[in-house]
Amino acid sequence: MIEIGTPGQAREIEVPTQRGLPAALPVLPLRDSVTFPETLVPLAVGQERSMALVNDVLGGDRMIALVASRKPELETPGPEDLYDVGVAGVVARMLKVPDGTLRILVQATQRIRVAGWDRTEPYLVARIAEAPDSGGQETPELIALMRNVQATFSNIVEEVPYLPEELHIAIANLDDPGALSHLIASALRIRTEEKQQLLEERDVAKRLRRLSEILARELEVVALGSKIQSQVQSELDRTQREYFLRQQLKAIQEELGEGDEMAAEAEELREQLDELELPEEVRKQVDRELSRLERIPPASAEHGVIRGYLEWIAALPWSERTADNLDLRHARTVLDEDHYDIEQVKDRILEFLAVRKLKPDARGSILCLVGPPGVGKTSLGRSIARALGRRFERISVGGVRDEAEIRGHRRTYIGAMPGVIVRALRDAGSKNPLFMIDEIDKMGSDFRGDPASAMLEVLDPEQNATFRDHYLDLPFDLSDVMFVTTANTLDTIPGPLRDRMETIQLAGYTEEEKLEIARRYLVPRQIERNGLRRAQIAFSDAALKTIVSDYTREAGVRGLEREIGTVCRKIARQVAEGRVKRKVTVSAPKARELLGKRRVFRETRRRTAEPGVSTGLAWTPVGGDVLFVEATAMTGSGKLTITGQLGDVMRESAQAALSWVRSHPPEGIDDDWFARHDVHVHVPAGAIPKDGPSAGITIATALVSLLTRRPVRADVAMTGEITLTGQVLPIGGLKEKALAAQRSGIRVVLAPALNEQDVDDIPEHLRKDLDFHFVSRIEQVLEIALAARAARRRPGAPRGAPAAA
Repeated sequence: MIEIGTPGQAREIEVPTQRGLPAALPVLPLRDSVTFPETLVPLAVGQERSMALVNDVLGGDRMIALVASRKPELETPGPEDLYDVGVAGVVARMLKVPDGTLRILVQATQRIRVAGWDRTEPYLVARIAEAPDSGGQETPELIALMRNVQATFSNIVEEVPYLPEELHIAIANLDDPGALSHLIASALRIRTEEKQQLLEERDVAKRLRRLSEILARELEVVALGSKIQSQVQSELDRTQREYFLRQQLKAIQEELGEGDEMAAEAEELREQLDELELPEEVRKQVDRELSRLERIPPASAEHGVIRGYLEWIAALPWSERTADNLDLRHARTVLDEDHYDIEQVKDRILEFLAVRKLKPDARGSILCLVGPPGVGKTSLGRSIARALGRRFERISVGGVRDEAEIRGHRRTYIGAMPGVIVRALRDAGSKNPLFMIDEIDKMGSDFRGDPASAMLEVLDPEQNATFRDHYLDLPFDLSDVMFVTTANTLDTIPGPLRDRMETIQLAGYTEEEKLEIARRYLVPRQIERNGLRRAQIAFSDAALKTIVSDYTREAGVRGLEREIGTVCRKIARQVAEGRVKRKVTVSAPKARELLGKRRVFRETRRRTAEPGVSTGLAWTPVGGDVLFVEATAMTGSGKLTITGQLGDVMRESAQAALSWVRSHPPEGIDDDWFARHDVHVHVPAGAIPKDGPSAGITIATALVSLLTRRPVRADVAMTGEITLTGQVLPIGGLKEKALAAQRSGIRVVLAPALNEQDVDDIPEHLRKDLDFHFVSRIEQVLEIALAARAARRRPGAPRGAPAAA
């Protein structure tokens, strides 16, 4: 009977059990399966041509040919893609499922051979011929083969869960050798090619012999699986499922003669390390760790630690290096392209290259670029690397307080890893890169160690040839690495570390240099970064001068670039909104319009208009600056008050200045005047800490100005320390202070006579703008700095009161 219709409306049709074999049959291709004679097989039909075939045969004699496909991946195989031998069958039942496909049950009858093809559309139809069994006569050999196949298959049924127990009974009751072989072959899960070979074998004895070999192999696989199961069962517990699976895999690979995953991993690492030119000490350590890795199971925590350690060794450039470009002309061209002025730095780099060219194995010194932010220290390191042709790696150590950040953690710690030096070497991929160590003056220290002391081994040319990272615990030669460090100030760098570096000062830029840098570098870069083109925007020199003087007050050019970027963004918005149709030329008024209110004022004249105020020059980590020192007096008992968050050094300078003024009172001041008055010295901007030994003559000038009622000239600024005998001591940072004077509109600078030799460090165009007076005693300072005498009144008295007699 067959059933036709939907699941709820099926009807059965009687199927004849005996019928002859027609000359041609429609062919239903099978994918990844082979049907044997005298078996009942369920099939799923989903392709349109196969569904059309089933519907057509149901209206006829319901006979079809089942032939396996040589290429299971093909959706619609053609005649050339099918085997030549298959089986004929009768569709015994059909069911339509909701997804539109068909489920059919086919009773296979006999083996057939495809003799030719009648048509391929709408489905395949083939001419067929019978292919009956041969050699089925009962002989002792055939009986022995049958019994062997039955016994072996019974053993497999007992061990394999996917074979039902009923098969054991069915096989025992079969006496026909052909039917026996067909039933067993259809029940086994073997490859399609092997099943097809069994189907095509017409000789019953040969088919049984081949089937016996397959069953023996399957029984061996089943026995091997049982052996593997027993091997790992003793080591299994509830919390080690992953370990159990790994052991199973290991046992399988051992039986197959293949290397396990752990051995393959160790072998891969060994091949990588064998390709490296490792020093002898490193090679011994690597071989020792590889031997341990091969013995430790992958599930062990130490296995991952050793593997990570060896991977780090394999990743380091033990022998790789880049060739230095020692062409001095090329280096000069690169430095001039990237940086304007800073001739001292460029000359030092060219000297380094010249020495390398003459003596390739010479050890290079450690350069330390010291200067305020924004003067191009880090970018200068990139230019040096480009000039040399070396790999560049930047390492920022600002705020580092843990020594392990430099030297790494020991492998005994969880999550241990190498220090920043070894990591940078790995990233560089070269043994001789250029390391830019930024902010070396901002390293700290606490209970975790002193990273500045750890940096000694890195930077010292006498020690870094055998640098040891705590994680690797192996010597690595850093002598080929070129180190360039940067700092804002030298004061916070420990002495031993500072002693190993050659200091190069970058004081800052004059207004003329800033203008040139803006033209060459800053404006083109900001135009490109803000999506504009040269044809859309241009900056006039007047606009750039306005931005420099009215909106920035810095030693570098970082703030200047930021303001230029602000102008470019505002123009970019106008272009994007369609409000600008032609090129915009930014003039000085346009710059003020776009940037808003002026933020920098030159107030020297206003601040020094009254007596008791003097202008000093100070050095800070961010460049030179102008300080105003104010002094006033009131009736009291001779007490000195100092305010403005001054450090100890400046307080001592104020005490020394007052002592000199008291011991050399100006004309017209009574001897007991200081006993009857309190003096208050104040340095405004009290929220900013101030310290340094160069404010002595500034404080003394303010006190004398107060007592004599002679204001200090508005165009004069001074720097220098005073002694109790009135001598003026030398100071540092004259260039930075001169730049600060230029930014504040100062024209006359008073400096110690012993600093006259430092004038050569100041650019020539700046020396022309400033009038330097080098003094050796405070009397010279007062003679130049104080203006004409004003109307005299008593110090400390209300404004307008008569001066003291």
